[in-house]
Amino acid sequence: MAKILDTIREPSDIRKLDPGELSTLAMEIRALILETVAKNGGHLASNLGAVELTLALHLAFDTPQDKIVWDVGHQCYTHKILTGRKDRFSGLRRCGGILGFPCREESDHDAYNTGHASTALSAALGMAVARDKAGEKHHVVAVVGDGSLTGGVALEALNQIGHLRERLIIVLNFNEMSISINVGAWSKYFSYLVSGQRYIRMKDQAKSILKRVPQLGQPVIKAGRALEELVKKTLFPGLVFKELGIRYIGPVHGHNVQSLVEAFETAKTFDGPVLIQCVTQKGKGYPPARLHPEKFHGAGPFKIATGEPIQRDRGPSFSSVFGDAMIEIARKDAKVLAITAAMGEGTGLREFSEKLPDRFFDVGIAEQHAVTFASGLAVSGLKPVVAIYSTFLQRAYDQVYHDVCLMDLPVVFVLDRAGIVPDDGPTHQGVNDIAYLRHMPNMIVMAPKDEGELRHMLWSALAYGHPASVRFPKAKGLGVPIDEPLSVLPLGRSELVKDGRDLLFAVGNMVRPALDAARELEKEGFSFAVVNARFVKPLDGETILRFAGPGSTVITVEEGVVDGGAGSAVRELLDREGRFGIRFKSIGLPIGAYPLGKADEIRAMVGLDVPGLVRQIRDFTQTALSCGGDERTRG
Repeated sequence: MAKILDTIREPSDIRKLDPGELSTLAMEIRALILETVAKNGGHLASNLGAVELTLALHLAFDTPQDKIVWDVGHQCYTHKILTGRKDRFSGLRRCGGILGFPCREESDHDAYNTGHASTALSAALGMAVARDKAGEKHHVVAVVGDGSLTGGVALEALNQIGHLRERLIIVLNFNEMSISINVGAWSKYFSYLVSGQRYIRMKDQAKSILKRVPQLGQPVIKAGRALEELVKKTLFPGLVFKELGIRYIGPVHGHNVQSLVEAFETAKTFDGPVLIQCVTQKGKGYPPARLHPEKFHGAGPFKIATGEPIQRDRGPSFSSVFGDAMIEIARKDAKVLAITAAMGEGTGLREFSEKLPDRFFDVGIAEQHAVTFASGLAVSGLKPVVAIYSTFLQRAYDQVYHDVCLMDLPVVFVLDRAGIVPDDGPTHQGVNDIAYLRHMPNMIVMAPKDEGELRHMLWSALAYGHPASVRFPKAKGLGVPIDEPLSVLPLGRSELVKDGRDLLFAVGNMVRPALDAARELEKEGFSFAVVNARFVKPLDGETILRFAGPGSTVITVEEGVVDGGAGSAVRELLDREGRFGIRFKSIGLPIGAYPLGKADEIRAMVGLDVPGLVRQIRDFTQTALSCGGDERTRG
């Protein structure tokens, strides 16, 4: 039987459908999203909860003339399906396919690229101001999740929106979740506003009945709106948005297309900013995601019938080993605390939060606050561990520098998802942390070669008494023992993994590929020692200089940008020590955006897999030998 979805090529097609057909279309879209994410992985719960909301947006607004800015973009799958990408949707998050986030390069309907939270309000306000300066009339809509409003930049934008009073529509998708359950006063406030779910249902049911009454229905509905406003002022006094100069509409049933469209059409008539609070359910239509939305935020492939993940490999992940180590360490040291920014599940701290709840702090999507909060704890004698994805710590650069490093405070930063990150595209690649942390005063920069070393490195970081960072990839461990007694690693000392004449200086998860490459090259007559750097800062200069004699080859390997990275640190060391006549090369990642794909696919593209390393090392060494002299500029 033909599907309604098969007839949808662009947003204007849905305006031809009656309410019953729209309901069927919503079911078909959910089925397509579920089928695709079960195969490819992706952000399931948020997208299942935003289907009717997206349909209503495209019924009320005319993109790409009207601009819809999706905060984060976790909920943009229905938008992509409706805007000409349905036939490409099977390639979601796959190499050569479409991103799981809005992407201007994919479609004119994507007004703004978003991957990090809390940015939509600022961007949308900028678009609204630019529109008015150009004398244009289109609408600008920011679709924001309630979790995103815990971010400081969103609150800064609200302050400016209320001041400028530009014509701007804010659609607040309220589902009481970001990735983990929302925390903080904002979440409590929004829950208070929608505490009367029965009130929303009664309002929608009454409106539906009245519309069936000829002549009488519409006048009563119009009069009812005035009464509704009076009731809300009585039941929900002091609405903060009105105090800020932003009109408030809501709460609106987020799965009733007609109610949503009516609210959006009303918002279009206002000449200033308006916020519409839409109450949705994460995971709607799929019970496993509805019951456990945090597990289906960023899900891997799973079995639709049960929701169980399809295990492609075994063994603990770096994240889970970190989480277990935190529990072990915290039980040894009562001063150790854990802080995360809405990523308790993702960073492996869920069990810690259950076993040691009074020593766990989820600050919401507020990385800047997380870091400065940690500095306050540290300056008071505690030992905070801040667990944040590498790409998200970028948002707190100044706080790391100003509030932690300048005061030399013992805050430990654990950077999950460091290096190449699969599936999520350019915004989530954790490739810059070595470069932006190693120039921080007093900062210690570390990377473990495996999950066993991670445990010792975390214990060591807490013992050093200085700002310290530990980076590790989104990956399973290598299967090494993780039950050894914890020990403190000598500060700034590397580990010789394999001896040889020339040097491969490898950082973190590049140690194993570098070792495999060295063994392959040995068959061709090359002789490379492999050193596990452990520390990018302080650098083990003694070991490096032992291999850096005249005519030698020194090659660094890291899964991060080479400009300003570990290779740059080694190059600077050689220059300071006057070591010339050395063939030097940095292997890593160039500055730029990285393609969509699995981590192994991306590593192969950029030459960071074993064949790529063998090729790069062989080619460089042979070329350098044929040219002679100092070859450092070739890196």
